[in-house]
Amino acid sequence: MAVFEGNFTNTQPLRFALVIGRFNDLVTTKLLEACQDCLKRHGVDVNPQGTQVDYVWVPGSFEVPVVARQLAISNRYDAIVCLGAVIRGQTPHFDYVSSEVAKGIAAASFQTGVPVIFGVLTTDTMQQALERAGIKGNLGWEYAMTALEMGSLMKQLRSNPAQQHSVNSLPNSALKSANIGDFSPEVMEGGT
Repeated sequence: MAVFEGNFTNTQPLRFALVIGRFNDLVTTKLLEACQDCLKRHGVDVNPQGTQVDYVWVPGSFEVPVVARQLAISNRYDAIVCLGAVIRGQTPHFDYVSSEVAKGIAAASFQTGVPVIFGVLTTDTMQQALERAGIKGNLGWEYAMTALEMGSLMKQLRSNPAQQHSVNSLPNSALKSANIGDFSPEVMEGGT
């Protein structure tokens, strides 16, 4: 048996994409700065003209998952970091947006096998968001650390012949998205 664990030292072969929502950019630019700082301090070339990090700006957090998924299926990246901020307001809009963004990011990662890091702040107030983006600490750093660890871990798993065989032996139908009909009561109970 073997033990696999991501690391933060062998970063030269890793490629990242950062998807950043412009809405609440007072917060998201601070998250981005910390994310870049972390990657740079771990040997990643964060220059947009370089070969290791691509940056994609989207209108808001709701648009992040579809772009993250598109980047993931390109097979160009070892990890994708999604940065955004959804701040509660006076309407239920917050609940819809934050829920769908979380589900979309998780689905993008699960469907593609590429680590897609959830770096979208969901807070009750702007003050809480600013505290998490620099006043009391900056979660952008932690999101980058997660991307480094998961990117290196997945690279190890993909280079392991035993892992490759088990992944490659899955039929294509096992990788398709589930449809709501797949979970009907008849199917769940073993009926047709």
